[in-house]
Formats: sequence, C-alpha cells, structure tokens
Amino acid sequence: MNMTYEEYLSKNKQNKNWIWILTIVLIIVLIWAFSGISGTGGSGNTSVIARNMIRGLLNPDRELLFNFQQGVPYLLFETIAIAFLGTIIGGIFAIPLAFLSSRNVVPKAISSFSKMIAIGIRTIPSLVYGLMFIRVTGPGPFAGVMTMSVISIGMLTKLFTDAIEDIDEGVVDALESMGFTTWEKIRHGIIPQLNAAFLSTILYRFDMNLRDATTLGLVGAGGIGAPLTFAINAYSWNEVGAILLGLIVMVLLIETFSTRIRKKIMYG
Repeated sequence: MNMTYEEYLSKNKQNKNWIWILTIVLIIVLIWAFSGISGTGGSGNTSVIARNMIRGLLNPDRELLFNFQQGVPYLLFETIAIAFLGTIIGGIFAIPLAFLSSRNVVPKAISSFSKMIAIGIRTIPSLVYGLMFIRVTGPGPFAGVMTMSVISIGMLTKLFTDAIEDIDEGVVDALESMGFTTWEKIRHGIIPQLNAAFLSTILYRFDMNLRDATTLGLVGAGGIGAPLTFAINAYSWNEVGAILLGLIVMVLLIETFSTRIRKKIMYG
C-alpha cells in the first residue's frame, strides 16, 4: 500500500516528537543521576595522597614482586589455582544440569525445572557466595574454590544448554528411530558435537574466574585480593604497584594463551 505525501509528513512528525520526548527524558535522568554525586568525600590532603599513589604505582616493591615464597608470584599461583579448580568442579556439575535443562533431550517439565535451578544459582552475586562460604569454612582458598565452583555452575549450565539445543537434531532423531535410549543418544549423538563448544566455554569461564578470584580475595576467600586490600588500606602504594603489575602480567598471559587455545579448538 502506497503512502501519500501528507501521510508521510504526518508520520515523520510523529517520529520526531518521540525523539524529542526520549531526549528530554534522558536529560532529566542524567541530571538526576549527577545530582547524587558528592565531591566532599575526600580528605583534606587529597593531592598529597594522589602524588604518593602515583609515585608508588610507578615504583613497585621489587622484593615483594620477586619473592617466590610469600610474594606476588605465590599469591598469583594461589589465585590461578582457585580459579582453575573452581572452573573444573563447576564444569563437572554443570554438564549433567545442562542436559537436564535442554528441551531436545528431556521432557519440557524437567527442562523448565532445571533451568529455574540454574537461574537461581546465577541470581546471587559471587561476593555473597564468598561471604556465605567464609562463614561455613572460614577464610582461605577453600572458600574461594567453593565460591568459584558454584558461580561457574550457573553460567556454564546456561552456555552448555544453548550449545546442546543448537546441535544437529537429525543425528538424534536417527538414533531415536533406531531404538537408542536417552543415554545412548547423548553418548553417541550429542556429546561428539559438543566437545569443542564445551572446551571453549570452560576456557572462557576460566578467564572470568581469574578476575572473580581476585575480587573474592577482598572478602578473605584466598588469592591476591586480600593482600591488595591490606596494602591499599595501609597506603603502601609500592606494594599495591607490585601486586597490580603481577595481576596485569597474569591476565595478559592467560588471555593470550586461552584465546589461542579456543581458536585452535573451534577452528582447528
């Protein structure tokens, strides 16, 4: 149906009116948001603290940076271990939950219930899990591993489920027509299609867990986060610089290797 020139002008005018309304609403929201920002929270010697901070960050504590017993290398190794173990444990539990959440594998009722469990796990922030496990197990790396495991289950289940539901169902239908059981369909028709996707997803989650493990250290769940917090509270900017330098190097190395491995897995 062709539109007349008058109708075109009327519709164009309506669109412009909506753009103006949305612009005004956006400006009001921005003004309201900025009104909550206060600049009175700093101390009187802010400039001195800022200069000391920059000086310390640019001159990291070399003794802490190269101390392989209790320094940055040891703390980084502990952080990597927490993230690695948490990813592996979370992946082990996420795989069966993902199959139970897939509509093309199990009945819809079971799939919906399993998805609700995964959503419930993802709803709670990692810091809340960390504080909960610290109350149960006490502060330390074990609480960090448990926290990494639980938060990995939620995300990995969702990504695994998406991968399972995107498989070639023709293979599964062929196995079903041959009288294969549900487990046999999973074993011979689904898993071979998912190996690369699962490994790539686990590597991606490991990258995320490295950063989360650093954050969890702030609440006492092991890793390098707690020493970083102590150094900041003590205004030991040389130590902060050493720790941050170690974190940057660790993240860059892990990111580089994991990206190469993921590309190798996905594209050969």
